[in-house]
Amino acid sequence: MDGWAVVDGRLLTRPIDITSDPAALDGDGVWVVVMTFEGELTCVRMADERPLRDWYDAAPPWAMPAGEAWTSSLDRAAYEAGVRTVRERIARGDVYQVNLCRVLTAEQPHPPDLRTLGGALARGNPAPYAASVDVAAADLIVACASPELFLSRDGRRVASGPIKGTGRTAVDLTDKDRAENVMIVDLVRNDLARVADTGTVEVADLLRVEQHPGLVHLVSTVTAELRPGCGWPELLAAAAPPGSVSGAPKSSALQIIRELEPVPRGIYCGAVGWVDATAGLGRLAVGIRTFWWADGRLHLGTGAGITWASDPAAEWDETVLKTSRLLEVR
Repeated sequence: MDGWAVVDGRLLTRPIDITSDPAALDGDGVWVVVMTFEGELTCVRMADERPLRDWYDAAPPWAMPAGEAWTSSLDRAAYEAGVRTVRERIARGDVYQVNLCRVLTAEQPHPPDLRTLGGALARGNPAPYAASVDVAAADLIVACASPELFLSRDGRRVASGPIKGTGRTAVDLTDKDRAENVMIVDLVRNDLARVADTGTVEVADLLRVEQHPGLVHLVSTVTAELRPGCGWPELLAAAAPPGSVSGAPKSSALQIIRELEPVPRGIYCGAVGWVDATAGLGRLAVGIRTFWWADGRLHLGTGAGITWASDPAAEWDETVLKTSRLLEVR
């Protein structure tokens, strides 16, 4: 079985096992983990590991599909109408916040060269949770430039780093962004509390401004200690899909997402990362700023968090900002 993955500055090769059972992540071995927003989990055990070194250096320039080649699951009018609908649902008391997303698609009959695309992202849009996964046997062809931590684990210690609030510069961040971040932090606290020892859930960092290529984000950090008997199956069941790309309350937000978004998100807004089951370590990113190939098409998702204070045109502009640099990498 051929395949490779670049995660956390390491090159993993020689896949030897594929499973959808999260219990495998509490066994042994090093695993590449990809989960869709809808909850489909794929774990690939890799036999070999080495430093990344020059893996991307010899790759040729990436030929990104031209702007006009991309279509959106929601055009501007439909997206702005969706924002207005979310605001109506907020006014009715159904929900406080919903992350409304759209998926861009470009026809590409053959799988992309992941070394080429991954290298283009590494050069043009470096990200703290970057990953590339090329395992055809598992239907995984993914290039991720995520800035957001979904879950990290070191033994019983877990953490999540939700992002809410985006601007070109820190000056662009508003009271709406800060209120939205605090709202999602509370949601993540509640998610982790379902599997944490009583009294161990803490907000370690609140409303930190992080600089990323072409934009800034507001980021917070929530930590907890897992209860005895809780492992990856329980942790994923409690925390997925990520709260920052769902909404609050999560169950209500997910229902509205199903009503307003015409296509499944797939890997977008799911999770991409690695787990060293032997060492009890792992780190999964939220699957944003992520390209994936399936069914003869290249996909890229984008979205924005909608609250009562949202302006439909500004929320559309935020979805454009989040993809603009990605669509220019070479």
